[in-house]
Amino acid sequence: MQSFLQNRLSSRVILLSLIVLLIVAVSWRFGWAQHATLHQTYPDPFVSDAASRVNSSIDAHIQTLQNQLKVDANDWQAYSQLGLAYLQKARETGDPTYYQKTEEVLNKASSFQPDDYATISARAALALARHQFHQALELGEQARQINPDRAYAYGVIADAQIELGQYSEAVETLQAMVDLRPDMSSYSRISYIRELHGDTAGALEMMQRAVESGTPNSESTAWARTQLATLYLNTGDLEQAEVEYERTLQDRPNYVYAIAGLGRVRAAQGDTDEAIKLLTHAVGIMPMPDFVITLGDLYQTTGQQAAALQQYKLVATIEQLYRANGVDLDMEIALFNADHDQNLAATLELARLAYENRPSIQGADALAWVLYKNGDYQEAQKYSEEALQLGTQDALKLFHAGMIALKLGRHAEATQYLKEALAINPHFSILHAEEAQMTLQTLQQAANQ
Repeated sequence: MQSFLQNRLSSRVILLSLIVLLIVAVSWRFGWAQHATLHQTYPDPFVSDAASRVNSSIDAHIQTLQNQLKVDANDWQAYSQLGLAYLQKARETGDPTYYQKTEEVLNKASSFQPDDYATISARAALALARHQFHQALELGEQARQINPDRAYAYGVIADAQIELGQYSEAVETLQAMVDLRPDMSSYSRISYIRELHGDTAGALEMMQRAVESGTPNSESTAWARTQLATLYLNTGDLEQAEVEYERTLQDRPNYVYAIAGLGRVRAAQGDTDEAIKLLTHAVGIMPMPDFVITLGDLYQTTGQQAAALQQYKLVATIEQLYRANGVDLDMEIALFNADHDQNLAATLELARLAYENRPSIQGADALAWVLYKNGDYQEAQKYSEEALQLGTQDALKLFHAGMIALKLGRHAEATQYLKEALAINPHFSILHAEEAQMTLQTLQQAANQ
């Protein structure tokens, strides 16, 4: 098979076929490039497909496994599958307390079979969900050594490599993965790695292929279509983003990621009342930090400061809950604090730690922005340049670079970065899009005088 990065791609593991989750970077696309988000899980098409054949509800599957373990407390495979089921439940509900449950049952499975491929792979996926990327990579490599012919571990490894800034290694891993099994999991990851390398058209192509490879009406297909919609949104194509979000909601009316995404479309279209209504609905279903922050930002930009503050306080509560369940939120909170000018000195230490543990272009961009907010523009530029090293067409990163260049007196450079950001997506941020437009206008006027 030819290299997928050349944009010419033609065209789980049985032990994991009931509940396979793979964790995506990403902060990924769903953050509308205005602030970092928690990782979203990569669904494998076999998850929802198998669930639909056996039982339509993940809750029913969990209950079946729990009942099975009441009958036979030594059924290590049931423990392993229950761990995967809890990961799926965490994905569907946004409840991080399922991570602790996942850890407990996977440890139990490992006590019976320490070298089981499925259990080790699930432990790696749990580490990804908690942003423990070094551990995830180590466990993923262990699983690959046990069985190099199964694709699941390759996805876990690639996810960890991306978050650790090992991009060339991730490309090789994903090539091996897609050669083994071209399916939703591999197509989705290929979409992301193409996006990171600035190949937006190729990213859209692969995410469309991921959607087409899924089972109609399944949760995994809804996830993939939502990611496709968000890709369109991040490129400023509001019309197509709206189409894809609404298609998702036709199949799954309460699919929270599509509800929140459509709210962002409405905000970009200038319908802030409808945007607030949709984000409020999304937060009511699943109070993910990204949804809460977006809702708070909508309140702030519409002058509803008390309501905004209420949402921002909720972010702190959610952070405590996630950290209590082992999730590292240093990068996400650093960006949130920088965007909202909170605890900037302490946030700089947090951002440095986040970059140390997550030396990716995302970590570099977060550190650059926090340095900017702390007035260290020279060092901020260093990390901003690192954040742009792959040629990623990310309007937020380019906005950050433009504002840093402006503070350094590099007006031509700042103008170019801001023009590129707004050309990619003039609606890239609730907080920063208008600032980018006004700053660019001021720079251009000064240059013409």
